[in-house]
Amino acid sequence: MNKLWRRMCRKEDPSVYEQKDAHLARTLRVRDFLALGVGTIVSTAIFTLPGAVAAAHAGPAVALSFLGAAVVSGLVAFAYAEMSSAMPFAGSAYSWINVIFGEFFGWLAGWALLAEYFIAVAFVGSGFSANLQGLLSPLGFKLPTFLAKSLGAKGGFIDIISAVVIIAVALLLSRGMKEAARVENVLVIAKVLAVILFLVVGATAIKVQNYVPFIPKYHVNPDGSAFGGWQGIYAGVSMIFLAYIGFDSIAANSAEARDPQKTMPRGILGSLAIGVVLFVSVSLVLVGMFKYTDYANNAEPVGWALRQSGHAVIGSIVQAVIVLGMFTALIGMTMAGSRLIYSFGRDLLLPKWLGKLNKNNLPNHALLVLTIMAVIVGAIFPFDQLSQLISAGTLVAFMFVTLGIYGLRQREKKDIKNEGFKMPLYPVLPFLGFAGSLVVFLGISTEAKIYAAGWFLIGIIIYFLYGMKHSYLNKEKEDSQNGTE
Repeated sequence: MNKLWRRMCRKEDPSVYEQKDAHLARTLRVRDFLALGVGTIVSTAIFTLPGAVAAAHAGPAVALSFLGAAVVSGLVAFAYAEMSSAMPFAGSAYSWINVIFGEFFGWLAGWALLAEYFIAVAFVGSGFSANLQGLLSPLGFKLPTFLAKSLGAKGGFIDIISAVVIIAVALLLSRGMKEAARVENVLVIAKVLAVILFLVVGATAIKVQNYVPFIPKYHVNPDGSAFGGWQGIYAGVSMIFLAYIGFDSIAANSAEARDPQKTMPRGILGSLAIGVVLFVSVSLVLVGMFKYTDYANNAEPVGWALRQSGHAVIGSIVQAVIVLGMFTALIGMTMAGSRLIYSFGRDLLLPKWLGKLNKNNLPNHALLVLTIMAVIVGAIFPFDQLSQLISAGTLVAFMFVTLGIYGLRQREKKDIKNEGFKMPLYPVLPFLGFAGSLVVFLGISTEAKIYAAGWFLIGIIIYFLYGMKHSYLNKEKEDSQNGTE
């Protein structure tokens, strides 16, 4: 048993990751990471979740749910900023925890993030499809139900628009980072301008009575979840936590950052700050335009609210930009997910083929696998089930990273040099980040926890049956023993 535990806790030398990732070109600057972060954070969730959470849990107080999620995300973002500054490796939390706590724990953190990326890409693809269909429906465009909805929705078989857009983004990324970054930067600017246009126009349609009562009286929904009171706000926090997880996609690409000690903290914290301001503003305007109950089961509330308030043309413009802007989140999540899968293959915890690069030093094998899995997930799960499934895996990874700060500080004067960003108020803030992530995790639905438990069980089985035996660390140890003999 002691031998097994020692194998599970084998730690990777950070210098090995530096060598392994050296072939990845460091081309991304602060503005690229800001665009990547804002593009991922200010995405499907900002145009869909404010209405859904207001109707299902928080009422007009949905803005408080966004603020609560922002506080926890901010604490975790500080930890991510320090980790990516000290260890700018591909794979983010997976690689960091592998170095700090050991291979098995790194695998669990990475496996948790892999669920996030599979589901997040499918979630954004579903949001893209819903908004595009809402935009085109006034023109008489309507897909058959079996092609417009996922298998998990009534009458659905596959969301064909979602599948096509996911594949299109993968093809763009397969051409290289520079091309993707150019598209990302342009679309992010357009998307932020569209959000501002909604805020300005939507503010003219606000009716003060829609905010009263701001925190509705607490009661239990038919499905057993909370509505109203602080319980409803808390339920909303757990549902919308995914809105802010885009900063993780920045960290996953830190091996391709110029001067990561500066670019990573600025990109992570800057994009999160912009996202918080825009999320809270959109939620306040949206629930002020119409009573929160009007947004129940509405996957495109922003466009709907503008149309219903007499701004059909503005609504069409905003929604058109929204649809195009969702490419940015797909780019960010697909990039991050492919780098994570590449990292698994790089360390031989999954087949070596996944860690191979093409002639342009791009992890297109990993990109192919991520694309296929995201299309499958999007084909099975309906839009409203995907949000909490993302949060479950991500929160587990966040808990690992915040606790990892303690291990990092102990190593900084030994084999890890960190001359960049340091998480303030150490050792208090790392603990608060861990505690906040745990509290949010406890608030997600039972269904999401069951799915998460099943996902981790699969990951543990894969590790013990394949990863532990084939891993780079195991191979390295065997080679050293054979050399000694």
